[in-house]
Amino acid sequence: MNGDAVGREARASQPYIEQLFVGCPEGREEDDFERLLYRVRRRTENEIDDSEIEDKETFFIPSFSCRTIVYKGLMLAPQIEKFYFELANPLVTSALALIHQRFSTNTFPSWKLAHPYRYVAHNGEINTIKGNVSWMNARQSILASPVYDGQIAKLYPVISPGGSDSASLDNAVEFLFQSGRSLPCDGHADSRGLGRQSGHG
Repeated sequence: MNGDAVGREARASQPYIEQLFVGCPEGREEDDFERLLYRVRRRTENEIDDSEIEDKETFFIPSFSCRTIVYKGLMLAPQIEKFYFELANPLVTSALALIHQRFSTNTFPSWKLAHPYRYVAHNGEINTIKGNVSWMNARQSILASPVYDGQIAKLYPVISPGGSDSASLDNAVEFLFQSGRSLPCDGHADSRGLGRQSGHG
């Protein structure tokens, strides 16, 4: 990463960033591995949130997937490949790349609040967000799915506290998909190999 590629405010609040790669156990199906990674990520996020670790509010996992990589940043779209060196490397290829540059309206720009882009590309305001989050929290006691081996409660809360409306919607869609629901598809889309980048201006 190149901190000189972003503005003064972004450099002053830039978090420590580390990229990890996890190998798939031999014989495990891709869908099952993707679901396992989701469970590991949610448990990690919840345990960090419940801990006494200093500056835990800055902890964020943009993506933990065998299909997509999400880059987040407090930067403009042209700064992304200058900050994340590997994006300018010709050896890095992707079937699709989405870039979102957001000009913050009701929240102050931050690294953490750049759009998640895990499952949802959303740009707008959800005015009923508090009610929707409350309803989702209320329904957690009756949620069930056979894919979690009776350990679904370890993924709660479904909606991560403090997220934007887009992040909350993304949390809900991701949970439903990983629990066995299907996403709308025209029959030709392939979700593998997608690269996603999110700039927060």
